[in-house]
Amino acid sequence: MFTKLTRAITVAARKGADPETNSSLRIAVEKAKQARMPKDNIERAVQKGSGGGEGLQYEEVVYEGYGPEGVAFYVQALTNNKNRTVAEIRNIFNKHGGSLGGAGSTAYIFGDPESPSFEIEVLDAKKAKAVFDLVGALEDHDDVADVYSNIKVSNEV
Repeated sequence: MFTKLTRAITVAARKGADPETNSSLRIAVEKAKQARMPKDNIERAVQKGSGGGEGLQYEEVVYEGYGPEGVAFYVQALTNNKNRTVAEIRNIFNKHGGSLGGAGSTAYIFGDPESPSFEIEVLDAKKAKAVFDLVGALEDHDDVADVYSNIKVSNEV
């Protein structure tokens, strides 16, 4: 968990090291504090992101694809190696009956990732489980920060 939080702070700090003027940094630091991340770790991540630290450089990437039942996915990640991460994300999609799409293949559905423009309703519990297994596998990946999908599970399931 701390690894993901550190990456988020590092990337956010590139836009400025002051949480008062950098809202994405402020949010990342608040999440780290809620997770009881040590203050020293937070400060090192801010310093690293603002150019004061040595080590790996992380960048934000987005992956789009489709899972079982045609459910669209929008995956935000932080990585220091895009080639490695895309191969791993593609493999996760393939193992769970989905496919990684190209840039823009699902973005139109997720103008606002929190509320997709249309949702796919899944009525069958077995089919819903397949989609949720894919979500879980993506969320378990160290580089993945957020996973969005347009699934809506019926109350009947």
